[in-house]
Amino acid sequence: MSEDKDNIENTEVVDALLEDAAPAGDAVAEKIVALEAELATAKQDILYAHADTQNVRRRLEKELADARSYASTAFARDILSVADNLSRALAAIPAELREDEKFKGLVVGLEATGREIEKVFASHGISRIAAKGLPLDPHQHQAMLEIPSADVEPGTVLQELQAGYMIKDRLLRAAMVAVAKKPD
Repeated sequence: MSEDKDNIENTEVVDALLEDAAPAGDAVAEKIVALEAELATAKQDILYAHADTQNVRRRLEKELADARSYASTAFARDILSVADNLSRALAAIPAELREDEKFKGLVVGLEATGREIEKVFASHGISRIAAKGLPLDPHQHQAMLEIPSADVEPGTVLQELQAGYMIKDRLLRAAMVAVAKKPD
């Protein structure tokens, strides 16, 4: 507000000088007009520099927020193989061994470890991608093979070969799937 008042006063002073200027003052008037043009250009440059500074600040704040949110991406990607191996180990235990008293403690321990990994994933925004029975989504699924099927629409995921995961709203690992195709 003060700047606007100063601009109005400066304009009034310049106008008064121009009115008082004699024909010999034409050079002075031209000089004043040139200085006003330079001042206007300088003000415009300052506004552009200020806007550019704000844009850089916003971009850096966004990059910093993304870095905080996704800093654990590489580590999470590495831990997915551990979770996969644990799941495969649990799936490989036959039903009769699950009931055997000698192995029951091992099975319970493995299952508890699996639940803990899922809990840690959830607390860090890592979620499993749904695949089976859904249409193939190339942004989340990677089709590894096609299986002829008359039961479902072509392009529907029939089998999940490897689980896929998201970290917050970004793809961490695509789900490797088998999709249906029309029978031969």
